[in-house]
Amino acid sequence: MVLRTELEVLIEKTFSLIVYILIIIAITVTSEAATLFYTDKMGRTINISVPVKRAVFFITYELIPALEIWDSVVGIGRWAYDNDLMRATKPDIEKIPSAGSGSDVNIESLLRLKPDLVLTWTYKPETVRFMEEKQLKVIAIYPESLSELYEVMILHGKLFKKEAMMEHSIAKMEEIFGLVRSRASKIPANKKKKALWLGGKPTSVACGIGVTNDIFKLINGINPASSIPQRNADVPMERIIAWNPDIIFIWGNASYTAKSILKSSQWRFIEAVKEGKVYKAPEWSTWSPRLAPIALWMAMKTYPEYFCDINFEKIIDDFYRKVFGIPYRMVKKIED
Repeated sequence: MVLRTELEVLIEKTFSLIVYILIIIAITVTSEAATLFYTDKMGRTINISVPVKRAVFFITYELIPALEIWDSVVGIGRWAYDNDLMRATKPDIEKIPSAGSGSDVNIESLLRLKPDLVLTWTYKPETVRFMEEKQLKVIAIYPESLSELYEVMILHGKLFKKEAMMEHSIAKMEEIFGLVRSRASKIPANKKKKALWLGGKPTSVACGIGVTNDIFKLINGINPASSIPQRNADVPMERIIAWNPDIIFIWGNASYTAKSILKSSQWRFIEAVKEGKVYKAPEWSTWSPRLAPIALWMAMKTYPEYFCDINFEKIIDDFYRKVFGIPYRMVKKIED
């Protein structure tokens, strides 16, 4: 029996070694491959030579400083010029030309840039197809969950042969998410707060599909709009009043402020407004490593009693330094 057990152990170890070697071989072959195949959010399979040398970013440009790939960027979306992170990490960002944005591409300018790859989103599928007709290689993204965001981030690492750097960024995100999970898991069911995320209009809410809904789950909040199987929806004010959220967050790029909601007579009967718990998020991308600091901020605002000992500034400064190579003070800080 002993001999048989030892033999089984030997076989098991040998098998494990073979599997390990095969994995190493597979990784080596993949890393040396000249072509990457990817099926994007529109269901199109694109083959791209990697590493990409000439990229245009209409979206996900906050990943550029995380990957340190400025030398591979020949064009950016025009909104990148106003992005605090982009300006902090690339003070001369105006030297990089723009060809519009993902929703209004200047095709002549784009063609002059001669990109190997254009990264955009699925907002206007006809624009993606038009670029494709011009013989451009285009990847269209729209992450609808945290896992899909990680997939998109990992893709960027592969595109530019910066897999290790992308894994590092994700690990730093997970450190913050782990902190949030550990604290939020202690919140009893009867103490969970109802939370809404408002979009471009005050009556536009984040629903059951999307990164935002995943963050509400992460912080152990209840999103009343999660029953709507959409990314976002415009709902009547009466419905928001019926939901009666305990706390409200506003998309950072919205044209209105938290103060405008707090002072509105339409909103005065809502618990969040009564308690002054309406907050505007920073103008940071949620399709970026910066989603992690946003999640911590949301958790701390929703359940301050569970995070009262957390030094937010210290954690976020450490995050910025390790992911983007700059201190937190160099970007616009989250409002209290």
